[in-house]
Amino acid sequence: MIDLESLPDQHGHFGPYGGMFVPETLITALNELTAEYEKVRGDEEFQSQLANVLREFAGRPTPLYLAERLTRQLGGAKIYLKREDLLHTGAHKINNALGQILLAQRMGKTRIIAETGAGQHGVATATVAARAGLECVIYMGAVDMERQALNVARMRFLGAKVVAVTAGQATLKEAINEAMRDWVTNVRSTHYILGSALGSHPYPMMVRDFHRVIGDEARRQILEREERLPDLLVACVGGGSNSIGLFWPFLKDTGVRMVGVEAGGHGIEVGAHAARFQGGKLGVLQGTKTYLLADADGQIQLTHSVSAGLDYAAIGPEHAYLRDLGRISYDYATDDEALAAFRKLSEVEGIIPALETSHAIAHVLKVAPQMPSDSLIVVNLSGRGDKDVAQAAQLLLK
Repeated sequence: MIDLESLPDQHGHFGPYGGMFVPETLITALNELTAEYEKVRGDEEFQSQLANVLREFAGRPTPLYLAERLTRQLGGAKIYLKREDLLHTGAHKINNALGQILLAQRMGKTRIIAETGAGQHGVATATVAARAGLECVIYMGAVDMERQALNVARMRFLGAKVVAVTAGQATLKEAINEAMRDWVTNVRSTHYILGSALGSHPYPMMVRDFHRVIGDEARRQILEREERLPDLLVACVGGGSNSIGLFWPFLKDTGVRMVGVEAGGHGIEVGAHAARFQGGKLGVLQGTKTYLLADADGQIQLTHSVSAGLDYAAIGPEHAYLRDLGRISYDYATDDEALAAFRKLSEVEGIIPALETSHAIAHVLKVAPQMPSDSLIVVNLSGRGDKDVAQAAQLLLK
C-alpha cells in the first residue's frame, strides 16, 4: 500500500511525475524555498500565524451549504456546496497566497511576482502583497485581461502592476513563462507566488498543503451535519489547486469517490479543449513532468476553455499520479455545459458561480439524478462569478 501522505519524495516526485525541471539559476532559490517550507510545516508558531490570518483576514472557516432547491430539482443525491466563494477576494486562491507571503517575509524577500489566468490568483496575490507592504507584479495573458477586465482593475486598485503578455496564445501558459523569466532575473529579491499545484518542486506540495484546509473543514462539517462521510467529491481542475485541497484529506477514505472535472471546451478536438486526460501524454512543461496536451513532436498544443482559469495545457503532477492509481477519476464538461450550470445554480440557489466552478456543477447536474436519494455529494464552489458576468451575459443573454 502506497503511503500517499509521504509524497512527494525528497526530489519532488509523485511516482513518475513532478520533479525540478528549471534553469540552473533557479535551483538555489527553489532549494532555499524547499528548506524554508520544510521548517514551517511543523512549526507551531507559523501554523498558528497562518490559521489566525486565514480566520481574521480571509474569513475561514467557509460554510458547507446544503443546496436544497437544486437537490429537489435534480431528484437524486443530496448536494452540499463548500463555499470557498465566500472568502475574501472571492475564491480559494487566498489560502495559498497568504501561506506563501508569510514564507516570503520569513526569507526576507521584498518583491512579489505571480501569474494569473482567471485573475483570482492575481487578485489574491495583490491583496496579500498590499497587506505586507511589498512590491507586486502580476503577469497575465492579453486575452485573459480582456475577458477578466474586472479582476485586472481590482489588481491595479490593490497597487499591483499588471503586465500584459502577448506572446503565443496570450493566456495562462504564456503568463507563467514571463513570470519565470522575471524570477530568473530578480531571484535574490523576489518570491514567485505560483498559483496552482503545478510547476517545479516544492510548489505542488506547498500549494496542496496550503489548500488542504478546504478538505479538512469539509470533512469535519459533513460529519457534523450527516454523521458520515460523503459518497462523492467533485471539483473543477485546471492546474489543480482547489481540487487537491478538497480531495487530499479524504484520500484514505476508500468509500469516498472523487471526480475532477476538466475543461472540455468546444469538444475533444485538437486545440478546442483543455482536458489533459483526453488525448494528453507524459511530458515536461514549466518545471514539472506531468500529463499535458502536445503533438507528436512534443510541441504544446493550443487549448481552449470558456473559463480562463482552466485554459492550461498541463495538470498538476499529483493529479496525474492519483489518476494512475485510480484514486481520483477525471471527467470533463464542455463550454455549453458549464454555461448551462452557471445559469442553473444562479437561478435555483441564488449563487452565481465562477465559470471554472461551473464545470464542477455541470458534472453534478449529470450524476446527481442517477444517485440514490440517501447519497451525499460535496462539490467545491471554488469561486464566485462576479468576474464572469460580462462574458456570460454576452453568451447567454442574447
